[in-house]
Amino acid sequence: MALSAVALVFVGGGVGAVARYGLVRVSETALGTAFPYGVFAANIVGSLLMGLVAGWLVIRGGGFGPFLDLEGHDAAKLALATGLLGGFTTFSAFSLDAVRLWEAGAHGAAIAYVSLSVVLAITALLAGLAMARGVWA
Repeated sequence: MALSAVALVFVGGGVGAVARYGLVRVSETALGTAFPYGVFAANIVGSLLMGLVAGWLVIRGGGFGPFLDLEGHDAAKLALATGLLGGFTTFSAFSLDAVRLWEAGAHGAAIAYVSLSVVLAITALLAGLAMARGVWA
């Protein structure tokens, strides 16, 4: 992997992780910490955005102009999908939160969290793809 590709993933991942951190902090302040609302929202919103990015890349091809155009859409994929959204979506944190809920005895909340996260994330990704197809097709 070229250094410029690593830099795109690095910068995108950093921005995504900081955005996730901010979302988690805001949700904890607004809604408390009994349920991992911020991680839940990051997974759903991130999946929607991943659908939009993937749809855009497939339908439009190409990158975002010369400053990101390494070879076709590879730079956009690295910066946005692998970097930004990889840093923003949080299935490793999601797994930890699910286990914490389960181990705290909140079995119903753990099951709801896992079930709703998976179903809504996939639904959001499909919605993002459909929106991308409607806008960019």
